[in-house]
Amino acid sequence: MNEDTIRLVTIGRILRRRWRLLAVLAVVGALFGYGTSVLVFPPRYTASAPVLLPGIWEERELLTEVDIATSSTVVDRAAAALHWTDVSRTKLRANVSAKAADGNIITISGTADTPERAQRLADRVAQQFVQFAAEVAGSGTDAGAAAETEALRKQVADTNRRISDLAKAADPGQTVESVQARTALENLRTSLEAAMKKLEEAGPTSNKAGMVVMGSAARPTGEAPPTRIQLIVGGALLFFLLAVIGHLVAARRNRRLRTEPEIAAALGSASLGTVDVPGEWPAHHPQDEGGRARIRRLLGADTRWDVPAPQKSGDEAGRRLRYRRVCARLRDQLPSPRRLLVVVPDGDEIARRAAGQLVAEAKGDPLLRVVEVSVDRPMVPDRDTENGALVLLSAGTWTADELTGIAGACADGRHEIVGVVVAGVVEARPERPADQLPDDATLTFAVPGRTAGGSA
Repeated sequence: MNEDTIRLVTIGRILRRRWRLLAVLAVVGALFGYGTSVLVFPPRYTASAPVLLPGIWEERELLTEVDIATSSTVVDRAAAALHWTDVSRTKLRANVSAKAADGNIITISGTADTPERAQRLADRVAQQFVQFAAEVAGSGTDAGAAAETEALRKQVADTNRRISDLAKAADPGQTVESVQARTALENLRTSLEAAMKKLEEAGPTSNKAGMVVMGSAARPTGEAPPTRIQLIVGGALLFFLLAVIGHLVAARRNRRLRTEPEIAAALGSASLGTVDVPGEWPAHHPQDEGGRARIRRLLGADTRWDVPAPQKSGDEAGRRLRYRRVCARLRDQLPSPRRLLVVVPDGDEIARRAAGQLVAEAKGDPLLRVVEVSVDRPMVPDRDTENGALVLLSAGTWTADELTGIAGACADGRHEIVGVVVAGVVEARPERPADQLPDDATLTFAVPGRTAGGSA
């Protein structure tokens, strides 16, 4: 498990080096969202009709009316009035909703596959709700009780007038009897008004009756969420994020060794230093051919993204000095004649180039023979006149198990690993005019041996 902290620079590196792959996956996600909008979430439209509830209503009473508006009785009545044979009543109930708004207004919403149907559904449910609420409240169904209440109201009004006349006719003086009479008449008036108010609040013809539909539902002009555009954009964004997260998870689970101590420990030897190879990380292995390899190159999936950009190195003289120091360390620890097998993992282009440069700088002392070994089935030629083996590889390319296999192959061939050299990619700078490579460097570079199938 790679425990490196995920930073913004890592995200930026993914976007720069894998933008073609991310773009293709985003297009695939958009197509997935479009297919979902066609098969799973076809276009839906929602229309709303407001219903006004006159009078003073408590919050719990409004919630009760919301439940009544979406009840099976109201929706079934609306379904019977609509005569839609292609929509079941169960599905129709799922397409009807209601909510209480400010000002004692209940908004009833209907959802259908066309704007016209959505409008008709909302209007019909609102009408059936008002009618059903009137029936429950007894509005217009008990004319006798309403008439009696109206007559009682008139009698109370007449009584209030009589009380006012009696109060005026009473002795206007300040005697105890006159004050008591006026007080009693005023208390009677107050009691009658309180009783009448309670009767109006409790009666079937209270001011909570008479719900009104405030107008026809407006025909919707746009789809109800999730719309097709939302699904397409959401699918593209989802696939894009999943691709980025997948890269990050792969990086966190990457077991390739990156540091010299880890690589040396896996091979059971000591590090002799690092060398630099100017250029860029290779985009693909030369032996990769075929349709799959071409697709990977087209999408940029064969480009290493989990390695930082090459750092600027010194000039050519500085890079050659690193190789010469490695050769000097080898001469110090190898007996004469100094012959050495340079083991390079097959497919490691950076290590192969570094091995050629190392051969050129060694100039026959020590005498180096380069072999490329397959990491899948490592095979190292048997020991002949060599004093040991030098493993040269690039960092961040191979796992501990793969390097252990190479070490085992060297042991099988009776080669002792005398050291490990790690090659890295750097950005080349202009060379110094005075420090040109020798003329025989190219000739020496061209003679490393290669073994078919990892042996020589």
